[in-house]
Amino acid sequence: MIRSGWDLAAFDLPPVAAATGPFPDRSFLETWWTMQDSPPEQLLLAADENGLIPAALTAGTVEFVAHEDVTDYHSPRGTVSADLVGSLAASVPHGTPFRFDSLPLEAADAMTQALLAHTRHIARTEHEVAAVLGLPATFDDYLMAIGKKERHETRRKRRRFTAEIGEPHLVRAAGAEHVRLFANMHRLSSGDKGDFMSEAMEAFFVALHERCGAVIDLLAGDDGVPVAAAFGFEDASGYYLYNSAYDPEAGHASPGVVLVSRLIENVIESGRTTFDFLKGDETYKFRLGASPRPLYVLEGQFGNGA
Repeated sequence: MIRSGWDLAAFDLPPVAAATGPFPDRSFLETWWTMQDSPPEQLLLAADENGLIPAALTAGTVEFVAHEDVTDYHSPRGTVSADLVGSLAASVPHGTPFRFDSLPLEAADAMTQALLAHTRHIARTEHEVAAVLGLPATFDDYLMAIGKKERHETRRKRRRFTAEIGEPHLVRAAGAEHVRLFANMHRLSSGDKGDFMSEAMEAFFVALHERCGAVIDLLAGDDGVPVAAAFGFEDASGYYLYNSAYDPEAGHASPGVVLVSRLIENVIESGRTTFDFLKGDETYKFRLGASPRPLYVLEGQFGNGA
């Protein structure tokens, strides 16, 4: 049941964990795989007609395909059976370690049960948190829900932006040139955030836009010059904010805050019910009304006494 090619019907099965965006999809995982200069040693797609675990052997450890630094959710698809996990265990030497990260609760529970047939000990740890905002019917309802202080701050910063740059317009853009505009803006950030956007990472973002449907939204004032940008994904029910950046020269007008508030407003107007800030426990996400979604990592060794 171990496959080394991506053309698998099991990718059409629903993810075990719902509301996980593009991350369990073939397009995202295959894009990540093909963009690696030095990919993992072996692709281990454990699949049958009922389920799929997209794994790989990486530096001697069985892990999910796609590194946790760029993958906000991992989830198997369909039914996670002990037989599927057994095919992973049989494909590597006895005692090979495994590490399955970024699992929402439903996926962590399913993987834990299947793994227990092939190991006696699993270390299960909450290692990350995503921040998920449930959306009401209108933007005014949203502002009322976040409380007086945050409502006042959001309105105040939007008024400042309007006074200094112009009415905040959010424009959906397309094409590699707009990904590069976003990437160049990202590089203007200080510290690790600016360093993150290497040429290789920019190429990955271009590929996500071209192959995986990632969307780009640009924030501009009256002159139409973008001062902030968001890079995200959409599905029928939600928007996933994968990354964002702004021009530091416009920092006096709080473009980052205005960008997020306009994104939330647009997502509400689209009829979607969720705004997912994805991984990270930054305080601002919860001030804006998000709730934590714990993510788990499962670690152990195949066959250690099983």
